[in-house]
Amino acid sequence: MNGLVDIKLLLTQVLGFLILVWILSRFAWGPIVTQLEARRQRIADDFAEAERRQKEADAAKAKFEQELRGIEAQARVRLQEAVAEGQKVAAEMREQAQKEAQDRLARAEDEVMREREKAKEMLKEQVVSLSIVTAEKILKSKLDDPAQRKLAAQFIDEVGGLK
Repeated sequence: MNGLVDIKLLLTQVLGFLILVWILSRFAWGPIVTQLEARRQRIADDFAEAERRQKEADAAKAKFEQELRGIEAQARVRLQEAVAEGQKVAAEMREQAQKEAQDRLARAEDEVMREREKAKEMLKEQVVSLSIVTAEKILKSKLDDPAQRKLAAQFIDEVGGLK
């Protein structure tokens, strides 16, 4: 029996195998297939849930990016408004400074004019005083031509010294 197959042994093994297959199909294949199907369904549901969450995350990301762009645009607008307001304030400050400078210049010119008028008035009073003094001198003494010339020269010298 060296190379020959033992038919009894082979039939016993085939019969045992068939009985095992029948027992497994009767009692074990149903629950195993059910568990495998349930597992397959859980995996499919998990993939579907992951895909749904991925879509939600993508939608949220797009929404946040859009909001970020809106915030950046608002920030740019506010910055431009602030720059415009700063330029406006600077222009107002320049105008105010120019107005104040013009006011000061006008006041200074007025002051110079008043001082000039005072000086003219003082000069006029001095000329009048000198004229009165000269007239008094002339009236006190009778003057001949050389005396009148001398008196006029003195008067001119006095007026020249006032400048």
